[in-house]
Amino acid sequence: MGESDIRAFLNHLAVNKKVAASTQNQALCAIIFLYREVLQINIEDLGRITWAKKPKRLPIVFSQKEVQQILEHLSGVYKLMVMLLYGGGLRLNECLRLRVKDIDFDNNQIFIRDGKGYKDRYTILPQSAIAPLKQHFQKVIKIHEQDIEAGYNSISMPYSIEKKYPNAGNEVGWHFLFPGNSISKDPITGIERRHHIHERLLQRAVKTAIQKAGIHSPREII
Repeated sequence: MGESDIRAFLNHLAVNKKVAASTQNQALCAIIFLYREVLQINIEDLGRITWAKKPKRLPIVFSQKEVQQILEHLSGVYKLMVMLLYGGGLRLNECLRLRVKDIDFDNNQIFIRDGKGYKDRYTILPQSAIAPLKQHFQKVIKIHEQDIEAGYNSISMPYSIEKKYPNAGNEVGWHFLFPGNSISKDPITGIERRHHIHERLLQRAVKTAIQKAGIHSPREII
């Protein structure tokens, strides 16, 4: 099948199947990968494609009072993470991927790496999170030291950094700010390392806090 057949299939997904924009885009990426990497066929030009429309939805956010109620039913690391999410305007994955070195107490800033659009940016460090963050730092440093002693002398790193600075993972500054509870095998390298907290654990804790706070409106904080 050539470009015209691929174009017809993608149009069929949008017009007849009425799939979501993400589904159509995934199909396109899979086809391009199949042709270029497996069949060794270069797709030159697909021409005019009918793209599935991405629905526009207005975000529904919690009020300041509701967030405070949720925080009252959270504790420990999950409470601290939600404080950063709400107070610093972080996205879920941005919070999970934070490193120790990304926190700037002197300038009350948080450095976000590879945010939306793969862009770096700074955001504010909430005043209410400073004291608990400094206490949390000590726990992270202790975890890092214990991992070193146990022979796990590296943390999961961005590929470009790990390639350029192979020993950077031994530095506490590159340690995840919110490390996971256990060592796991890196699916890419096969090396046993400590990764960050899994997103489902935070989502589950927040969902439970929302239920305890008696908030029943269909909103999401993360």
